[in-house]
Amino acid sequence: MSKRHLYPSPDGLVNKAIRGLISYNPLLSFDEANRVVFDTAYNKSNVSIVSGGGSGHEPAWSGYVGENFLAASVAGDIFASPSTKQILSAIDRVPSEKGTILVITNYTGDCLHFGLANEKAIAKGHKCRMIICGDDVSVGRKGSLVGRRGLAGQIGVLKIMGGAAGAGGSLDQVYDLGVAFSQQIVSIAATLDHCHVPGRAEHATLGTDELEIGTGPHNEPGYRKLSPAPSAPELAKQILTYCLDETDPERGYVKFKAGDEAMLLISNYGGISHLEMAAFLDELLEQLASQWKLEPVRIACGFLETSLNAPAFSVSIVNVTAAAQNCSYSADEIKSFFDAKTNTAWESMTGSQAARRSRAEQFVAPPQEPRKVIEEAKDLRIDPALLDKMLRSACNQLIAAEPDLTKWDTVMGDGDCGETLKTGASCLIAALDRQLAAQGSVIAVLQELEEIVEGKMGGTLGGILGIFFVSLRTALQENLAIAQSAGLPKLWATAVQSALDNLTQYTPAKVGDRTVMDTLIPFAGGLRSGVFADGVEAAIKGAELTKTLKPRLGRATYVGADSSKGLPPDPGAWGAMVAIQGLQSGITEVIS
Repeated sequence: MSKRHLYPSPDGLVNKAIRGLISYNPLLSFDEANRVVFDTAYNKSNVSIVSGGGSGHEPAWSGYVGENFLAASVAGDIFASPSTKQILSAIDRVPSEKGTILVITNYTGDCLHFGLANEKAIAKGHKCRMIICGDDVSVGRKGSLVGRRGLAGQIGVLKIMGGAAGAGGSLDQVYDLGVAFSQQIVSIAATLDHCHVPGRAEHATLGTDELEIGTGPHNEPGYRKLSPAPSAPELAKQILTYCLDETDPERGYVKFKAGDEAMLLISNYGGISHLEMAAFLDELLEQLASQWKLEPVRIACGFLETSLNAPAFSVSIVNVTAAAQNCSYSADEIKSFFDAKTNTAWESMTGSQAARRSRAEQFVAPPQEPRKVIEEAKDLRIDPALLDKMLRSACNQLIAAEPDLTKWDTVMGDGDCGETLKTGASCLIAALDRQLAAQGSVIAVLQELEEIVEGKMGGTLGGILGIFFVSLRTALQENLAIAQSAGLPKLWATAVQSALDNLTQYTPAKVGDRTVMDTLIPFAGGLRSGVFADGVEAAIKGAELTKTLKPRLGRATYVGADSSKGLPPDPGAWGAMVAIQGLQSGITEVIS
């Protein structure tokens, strides 16, 4: 975990963060002295929901102040409860004709300070109540005298209560809903490493092959340390077992019957990429359906309640049906409270889910491609054995070169060149195994290459090759007569040059720019002699020359490379050269 921060000291950081956070909603006001954020447009005739806690969990809780959510929030120092005075100030900022409900997570400091503020508010004449949310299953019933600690399931409680309050619910109705909903949540967290708090010199760390399950949001150690770290599917299996195994006497807090509706909340603690978090959400949904017969009716996934920059997350599952049985609202009404639109950070994590389709309906097959028929008069055919051998040789040499290409592209670019070319080569070999070259059709091969490049090979190189191959096929078909009048070598020289000429409409790259064109352009020039070996020799020289060139196009231009100190070859140019050499090796092998 990185120890680097934009703000190496926590001094003044919390207030500055909240000042920035509220800028997205001009209706919010900030009492800096008490660190209270409140909604100036809140409705006094509705129940006021107030929450808060230590900072470092953003957007919780100031990011949830707004319509159909919190009326006010209050923030303490990083991972520390706000004071009683601060909490009272928040209550006073949003007085309600119906009453105020404080909703907090189950941590000692929060319970004490919010509890005292609740009592003092009642003494001042407020109709005030408090709900303490504990949803973590990792500790178990025998593990703690204070009950389950609070994780991000509480954010779901706040949203449901905020929606009910916005709909005009009474103090009793909204309170009973909050209690019922909070008691039907099971959550657990897992972490790849601990967060780093600005200004602190020491913090816990995990080994490179360790993972903790049952961690808290304040750098608390996990219930179990797993080494070696499980795969994502295995981790998902363990998490769901902890949450849903009703036979576990320690953790079987929530029961699900057939037909019960569930909500799923995934909270990224701040340090896991959206890419991986979305993939893990998919894994959870797959296992919930296949192993637990649950398909959540609502999902929230994102930065619900963070822990600074921790590469960790929590999973919360709520039995909506059971919650409805213990309050005055139906399951459909509870779902409508989840859906009630807000002007807060919540919207970025929940999308629009009121209109329902099954998960299976969301995945569709690609459109069926029409069968491509090659007219005999527009086809170029050569010896099938020679064609197969040339292509396999080129592919095998590209695959063998992948480690070097990846290494060089990691130094000078984004590291994808080697894998991109390997993917293309592997796909072409698979097509050859399906008898692609059995008829000796060069046009069929080029059509297959177009499909591979367009469907499997992204990035700049994939785009260049895609244009090159389709232009090459078109040029060959338009100039087939040259093969009869001037011979096959002349046809290839003409077609390759035509393809490059067409490619220049889409890229400014030329010889000397340290790109794949440093190979392709000399190759085309060498083919004009009518001897394939001359083209190969020119391609090799062009690729070798890129070792001395300074990048002028692409991502490599951003790395500040100094060619005087020696550079690796351009991986795109080198990969093209390897493929061209492979074609020649295949010819030689057949001839010999």
